[in-house]
Amino acid sequence: MTVVLGACASQPPTPAAEPVRRAPRLDFKILEPRAQDSLPQAREAPHDAGTLPLDASRLPPFDGERREVREPLRGVAKVDRTVQPDDLWQRIRNGFSMPNLDNDLVRDRTAWYAARPDYLQRMFERSRRYLYHIVEEIEKRGMPTELALLPMVESSFDPMAYSRAHASGLWQFIPGTGKRYDLKQNWWYDGRRDIVASTDAALEYLKDVYEMHGDWHLALASYNWGEHAVARAIGKNVAARKPSDYSSLTMPTETRYYVPKLQALKNIIASPEPFGISLDAIPNQPYFTTVEKTGDIDVRIAAKLAEMPVEEFLALNPGFNRPVIRTDIASRIVLPADKVETYHANLLKHDESLVSWQTYAPKSGENLDAIARRFGVPVATLREVNGIGARTRAVPALLVVPAKGAKVDLGRMPMMYAPPIPAQVTRQAPRSVIHTVKAGETLATIASRYGVKIDDLRRWNALGRLVPGQKLRVQSATTAPPRPLSAKRKAISKGKAKPPPRKHPLRKAG
Repeated sequence: MTVVLGACASQPPTPAAEPVRRAPRLDFKILEPRAQDSLPQAREAPHDAGTLPLDASRLPPFDGERREVREPLRGVAKVDRTVQPDDLWQRIRNGFSMPNLDNDLVRDRTAWYAARPDYLQRMFERSRRYLYHIVEEIEKRGMPTELALLPMVESSFDPMAYSRAHASGLWQFIPGTGKRYDLKQNWWYDGRRDIVASTDAALEYLKDVYEMHGDWHLALASYNWGEHAVARAIGKNVAARKPSDYSSLTMPTETRYYVPKLQALKNIIASPEPFGISLDAIPNQPYFTTVEKTGDIDVRIAAKLAEMPVEEFLALNPGFNRPVIRTDIASRIVLPADKVETYHANLLKHDESLVSWQTYAPKSGENLDAIARRFGVPVATLREVNGIGARTRAVPALLVVPAKGAKVDLGRMPMMYAPPIPAQVTRQAPRSVIHTVKAGETLATIASRYGVKIDDLRRWNALGRLVPGQKLRVQSATTAPPRPLSAKRKAISKGKAKPPPRKHPLRKAG
């Protein structure tokens, strides 16, 4: 039997001057049902009984009237991805792009956070000062906005956070890694706590370890555990023919929970209502801006000129270790965006000294009690502003003390003065470090930074002309500085004294 198919829709009238072209007749056979098709409920027929689907490749080209539809489609909402949302949280959600992790550890950490709404609220409130800047820097680099939540895992957004491993600041840099990423650390200033500098360093570090491993979960594990430890764990799994993704690696407990913590916070922020969490909107606009300063200034005076509490000033400028900010140490301060004009206006009207502190080198044999009496300050205040512990008896070679004739506000400032930075680090075997070349750097400056030779840099890398952004491999060995010789050992080394007799290791006394 043969079926002739005609057009499915009526054609509009064709002008008489043009001949009417009709579609060719297409013949189709109706096949007899096969035995297996007669099975009851075997499969629902996709078409009406007695027909087969058309083969589109055998149909003639469309010959009907073409019309351009200019009216917008009704009922279809327009979405402009170039317009930023008013709420910064929504901007962060829009930038989520890491693969989601779903396992028992994630569910455990999600339940842990959800059961502590007060803790989350304190952390969210602290984050309001810093999140806009962090998101801006992340988007400039084309990175996932989940990274903006990482300080919640690291420090709960407390810029004064300090760990037993000597990690400091929002991003919890240890001293060695901080120095690798140009974070200055000295008696006056700790760049690991500087909001702007530490954010830049943290994102550069994360970018480097992502490029090293090609996976954001492994990059985060590297941030917590160290990129070379992660590389060794990956190599071990590969050698054993096991999966080498984050969940499959053998790692310390802290690192195993690290990404699940971030994923748990992401889950809650993505949809807070089911967890009973209230997430107040954060304006999607700058909270703070940087201001270049032209001279030394007291922390309290800077806060007063900006008409803001000193606690708020220090929350934005937590990198300063002393009550006075020196220009040769830091050339800028951070102020709320709505306080900049106020600061400049008050600075122009200020006709008194901006500094009420000075440096003092203690004399030989001078103790803290005598120095405190000399400058009219309590010993406790002298210790605090100089970062001297209550049990420390030694007097530092340099102190800050009230300037002569200055009216010093001796009230305690909510600042962690000069957290201890280890002067020595344990010896390590040489390790490979990936260095990103910055504008203005030369082989000489890079070699000096890592304590290696230029010839070694050339040997480790196929080098031509250095360009910003170029990656260099550096075999960096971190070693402890040499211990100073005692007076007796100096005399022995110069031949002015005899060395003590060596004791035989097997000879017993008596």
